[in-house]
Amino acid sequence: MERVLSVEDKIRRAEERYYSKREGNIPVVKKEKSKKVEKRVKKLIKQIIICLIIYGIFYLIINNDSIFSKDFTNKAREILEQDINFGEWYSAFITKINEITKKEENDGSQENNAENNEENLQNNDENIGGAIEDLTQDNVTAQSEITNQPETTAQQPEAISSETEPQTELSQMEQDANYIKSTINFIKPVEGTISSEYGLRNPTTPTVPKNHTGTDIAAVTGTKIVSATDGKVILSSSEGDFGNHLKIQVNDVIIVYAHCNKLYVKEGDTVVQGQEIAEVGSTGNTTGPHLHFEIRYQDRYVDPQLILEL
Repeated sequence: MERVLSVEDKIRRAEERYYSKREGNIPVVKKEKSKKVEKRVKKLIKQIIICLIIYGIFYLIINNDSIFSKDFTNKAREILEQDINFGEWYSAFITKINEITKKEENDGSQENNAENNEENLQNNDENIGGAIEDLTQDNVTAQSEITNQPETTAQQPEAISSETEPQTELSQMEQDANYIKSTINFIKPVEGTISSEYGLRNPTTPTVPKNHTGTDIAAVTGTKIVSATDGKVILSSSEGDFGNHLKIQVNDVIIVYAHCNKLYVKEGDTVVQGQEIAEVGSTGNTTGPHLHFEIRYQDRYVDPQLILEL
């Protein structure tokens, strides 16, 4: 007499037959887990290989001179280490835009005043001509007075033009320069010739910036640099495109002495006007020995030649 199988026994036997025929007695769940583990291992190996390749590229860039020159690697390091002050760039850009806008407004007001002057001259000429005709019709004796009248009225256009002539409005930089000159006494920091003035320029070397924020005074390497004012040294550094450079603060004004050969003072020192603070050099991003002399007022650049004769 055959034993009656329960539903659970039937399901168990069916599973055993399925695994034995299809998977060789290996459960499907175990095979899926092994596939997942295999995928993770392959992914981990790929990530390790990619990291090794990236590390190898950086190693070649830094240590292999045959692929990249020392100048290239040094310049790359300087760019990565450079402290870019976007606030100064933005303030300089806004100042330039304000100067251009004010200049356009002044030009437009001058044109309007010129047109008004021409209209006034025409009206005066018409009034003079009408007065002369009226006088000639009244009597002949008034002709002598009439002939003198054009001479006196001819002076009216000059008076009108002088009264309506607009006053030239000072730019923000000119206002800053006038304030600095009225509050701080400056002397020339070094004897030499100006090799590059403040403002836009067309440099022949690609690494030299087109917008020059100071005045370059060319001199022989080792020439003594004196402090143009009294003040406190807030920065003494040798990093970046300025090379060996100082920042000296007096009130709200910061003065930069850049590309020096040697620095005689350190951060935190107090200096007096005329004190030797550095030597002319060619450190940083330069094409020859010179002093980059820069003046800033409330994070705005000011042309040094508006303040003192260099």
